Amino acid sequence: MSHYHAVVWLDHNEAHVMHISPDDVEKSVVSPAEPHRNLHRKRGSVSGSRQPEDQHYFHEVVEAMKGATEMLIVGPGQAKLELIKHIHAHDPDVAKQVIGVETVDHPSDAQLVAYARKYFVAKDQMMS
Repeated sequence: MSHYHAVVWLDHNEAHVMHISPDDVEKSVVSPAEPHRNLHRKRGSVSGSRQPEDQHYFHEVVEAMKGATEMLIVGPGQAKLELIKHIHAHDPDVAKQVIGVETVDHPSDAQLVAYARKYFVAKDQMMS
């Protein structure tokens, strides 16, 4: 790999951010300030409204991702899509560095790094 990459696995409770270079991996974990709240609409609720996403949490995740030239965002549910929406709205320069969004269950950190390395190698080969 000739680039410096980052992969983030996240759900609404935690984000694992891995900066991956050919020789090293740097890990950080970001957690929201408040515990996860149910974000889904409840049938029959008075307001029918949805609780807002934790923008501060997404901002902290983006900050942890900075410094990479290419980024991969993965996770099991909607949080990865909400992060992408946040990035497009608040960090358009970072949005240009996101090269993929994938659904991935709950890998170990080693499995996440292996998945990301394979993904970035395949992406680099397609671009050549």
